Amino acid sequence: MSIKQTIADVIKQEISKVVVGQDKMIEALLVGLLCRGHILLEGVPGLAKTTTVNALAKSLGLHFSRVQFTPDLLPSDIIGTQIYDPSSNSFKIKKGPVFTNLLLADEINRAPAKVQSALLEVMQEKQITIADESFKLPPPFLVMATQNPIEHEGAYALPEAQLDRFMMKVTVGYNTKEEELLIARRVANSTFEKIEQVVDIAQLEAATDKMMEIHIDPEVEAYIVDIVVATREPKSYGLEELESMIEFGASPRASIDLYKASRAIAYLRGQSYVSPDEILYIAKEVLRHRIILSYEAQASGVSQDDIISKILNSVPVP
Repeated sequence: MSIKQTIADVIKQEISKVVVGQDKMIEALLVGLLCRGHILLEGVPGLAKTTTVNALAKSLGLHFSRVQFTPDLLPSDIIGTQIYDPSSNSFKIKKGPVFTNLLLADEINRAPAKVQSALLEVMQEKQITIADESFKLPPPFLVMATQNPIEHEGAYALPEAQLDRFMMKVTVGYNTKEEELLIARRVANSTFEKIEQVVDIAQLEAATDKMMEIHIDPEVEAYIVDIVVATREPKSYGLEELESMIEFGASPRASIDLYKASRAIAYLRGQSYVSPDEILYIAKEVLRHRIILSYEAQASGVSQDDIISKILNSVPVP
C-alpha cells in the first residue's frame, strides 16, 4: 500500500472510532483538506455531521473551533472586535473563533445576512479585517458548515455569492439499518474510543504536493469544462428541455473545483491519473449548490441533482 493510501486510510480508520458509516461525507472532508476547499454539509439532525468534523480535526492535530449560528449572531461574534483596555488606555484586538484551522459553522443558514457577509472575506481571502488591521490565517484554514434542510423558521437562505465559495455541498443521508444498530450499541454501552492524532500538518502538506502531480489528460480537462458549460448552455449539448429549468448555471469556480476535486479523488483511490469515473463520482457535490433553478423547475419538483444527472448522461465521455 502506498504512502498516500495509508494517510487516507489511517484518517478514515481513526474517525471510524466515533463515526459509523458516512463514507462519502468523510471522503468529501478529506478532499476539502487536500484542496483547501470549504465544505457544506446538509442533512437532518443526528447524522454525525458535527462529530465527524470534530474527529477529523483531532485526528490531524489541528486547531478546531465551533460556532453555533443563531439569528441574533453578530459579525463580531465570529471574527472578533476591538475592545478598550483601561489599564493601557488603548484599544486592542480580541480575536474571534475564526482564528483557527477548522471552523465548524453549525447550522450556518440560521445566521443573518451581515454574518454571512463577514464570512465571505474569510472564506475567499483567508484573512480577517478588524477595524483597520488585517490578519492572515495560518494554513490550513477550512470552513466546514452544516445546515438543516427541513427547518425554515429562523433560517436564512445562503446568498449565492457565499454558496459559490463552498467547494462542495454534500447531502448526508441516513445510515443503513446495520450501521444504526451498531451506533445504538456503541452509545448505549459507551464504547466509543478516544480520537488520537495520526497525521501531522507536514504529512498533509506532502500529500497535497503528491496530489498535484496527478496527471489529467487534455481530453479529460475539456470534459470537466463541458459539464460545467452545459449548466449554462444546455441547448448546445442537445438538452433543450433544461433551458427553461435553469435560471443560472454554475460559475467558472465550478470548473476549477471540479478539476481539483476529481484529482483529489484519484489521489485517494491511489491512481496516478484522473479518469472520467472520478469526475462522474464527484460532479453532483461540486455543482448542486451552484445551479439556480427556475420557478418552472421548482414548481415541477425538479432538483439540481436531476438536472446534473441529465447533463452527465448527455455530455460525451472521452
